[in-house]
Amino acid sequence: MADKEIKVVFEREYVVPLRAGWLKAQKYKRANRAVKELKIFLARHMKVYDRDLNKIKVDILLNNEIRFRGIKKPLHKIKVKAIKYDNGTVEAKLFEIPKHVEFELAKKLKKQAELLKKQSNIKTPEIKPQEKAETKEEAEKAKEDKVEAKEKEASSKESELKLEKTKAKEARHTSKTSQQTPKIQRKALQK
Repeated sequence: MADKEIKVVFEREYVVPLRAGWLKAQKYKRANRAVKELKIFLARHMKVYDRDLNKIKVDILLNNEIRFRGIKKPLHKIKVKAIKYDNGTVEAKLFEIPKHVEFELAKKLKKQAELLKKQSNIKTPEIKPQEKAETKEEAEKAKEDKVEAKEKEASSKESELKLEKTKAKEARHTSKTSQQTPKIQRKALQK
C-alpha cells in the first residue's frame, strides 16, 4: 500500500486576484499575505476538505514570481495551474514560466550535466591488494610530510613576525636624542 501511486483527480487554470488580500496586511508582510491569499483561493476553488491550507503546496517558481518585485509590492494577480491529487493535496504551479526563469533553469541543468560527464569520465586505476597497502603507507607518509612542512612554514613566519615586533619596539623605546646629531648653534646667539 505504501507503493500506491498518487493519481491526478483534475487540473485547472486560474487567474488568482491577490491585491484585495495583501492590501489588508502591513507593508512588510504583503508578499506573505499574497501567498496566503493564493492558498485560500485554491482551497475554495479546488474543494479542499475543511479548506486546510497545509494541503496546498506552492511551487518555488510561483513563490519567487509573487515575490519578484519585493516583499512590499507583490503581484496583483497571477495565472496559476492547479493540480489536485487523490490524497487531497493540491499543487500550484506557474501557468507559463517567464523567459528569464527558463534561461536560469536551462543554465543550471547544463552545469549539472557537465558535472555528471566529468564524474563519469574519471577512471580509477585498479590496484591490487598488496599495492593498496603500500600506497596507503605511502599516502600516510606523504600526509605527515605535508603537515610537517606546513608547521615549519608557520613557525618560520611566526618567528619572523616576532623579530619584526621586537625591532619595532626597540625603535620606539630608544631615545631620540642619541639618534640625532648635536645641534650647531650660531655664534651670534651665544653672546
